Amino acid sequence: MSAFKSQKLAIIGLGLMGGSLAIGLRQHADCIIGMDMNAETRQRALDDGIIDIATDDLKTAVHDADTVLLAAPVNVILMLLRKQIAPYLRSNTLIIDIGSTKADICEAMGQLPIGVQAIGGHPMTGKERNGIAFSDPDLYRGKPFVLSPTRRTTPATRIRAHELLAALGALPVEMEAARHDRVVATISHVPYLLSIALMATASHQAQQDEGVWALAAGGFRDMTRLAGSDITMMSDITGTNTQAIAELLAHFRMQLAILETMLIAGDKERLAEALAPQRDSRLKWEKHYKK
Repeated sequence: MSAFKSQKLAIIGLGLMGGSLAIGLRQHADCIIGMDMNAETRQRALDDGIIDIATDDLKTAVHDADTVLLAAPVNVILMLLRKQIAPYLRSNTLIIDIGSTKADICEAMGQLPIGVQAIGGHPMTGKERNGIAFSDPDLYRGKPFVLSPTRRTTPATRIRAHELLAALGALPVEMEAARHDRVVATISHVPYLLSIALMATASHQAQQDEGVWALAAGGFRDMTRLAGSDITMMSDITGTNTQAIAELLAHFRMQLAILETMLIAGDKERLAEALAPQRDSRLKWEKHYKK
């Protein structure tokens, strides 16, 4: 049983992630106040008992809160941290975000008033569908939840953040912000752009032969799934992690060029030698890491 307890828990953003946070922490908070700019979302959260109080006003939401969770898009989180939320936070308030990039957010958290307990967060979970209606109390259970320290992270901050994650059933992974952004660029942001590029290539070919769509099956579906991600969300994410993404795209272009050279040369032996270790790496990852 987690030791986490909150008298007033404020959640900024009541989509899938924020709603799931509220449900997951329901038994650990005396009062949950949810802020969202969408009136229908606020009403749904109230009607379903996900939150106790709903508002579209930031001050009302976070005033006197001992815990504040920022469950909004990355650029909204940055705007809140840089321009809006600081005057309303009381000393010793724990504030955690769930943004998909960490360097800019953690830097902004470091500028919050001394006494605020701020730590960056990124849960490695989600669903294909978004919105309060799809909130799930087990969304975070058993899933890695990155915690990135800031200038406002104290030992007490870490302890309380770990207690909160234990209440959710999440698995804490402490990681510096810059390292986090390089890692997620590799496993999430670059794959998204590659999925977009593959979809663009297929669309171009389909203009010449609609058989592309008729024959596309599981492999194509898996490779292009990320192309269906929310554009605003992904624009925010990629726009706040450009350096890491650019470096990895350069490396990817080099890998493609090597494979292209082997194909054009008809060097089947060298191509097989290049493919084999990557197949082994994929199988090893699937066996030892994929849950």
